[in-house]
Amino acid sequence: MSTTHISGVTVATQASVYFDGKCVSHGITYPDGTKKSVGVVLPATLTFGTAAPEIMECVAGGCEYKLAGSDTWHSVGPGDRFSVPGQSSFDIRVSDAFHYICHYG
Repeated sequence: MSTTHISGVTVATQASVYFDGKCVSHGITYPDGTKKSVGVVLPATLTFGTAAPEIMECVAGGCEYKLAGSDTWHSVGPGDRFSVPGQSSFDIRVSDAFHYICHYG
């Protein structure tokens, strides 16, 4: 089941906009200092780099992703998650809007 609400967090009102507006996200911070981002990727094929490990949670829509070093595309939909190692990258293909939560660390 996908996350539908996040309570008790601080939300950064300034959006982070990437790839000429194809990805827009807002940072959120939990009371314990944990940081995540929530956003949307619009139809495109993009490559994202990671500093820390990430878990991408699909909350609506869907996408296909391919981890660095792999030739295999995987599909995800609402409620699905995929993990990306730190200091790496992943390709993402989106045909409809992909709404996500990015869990860092």
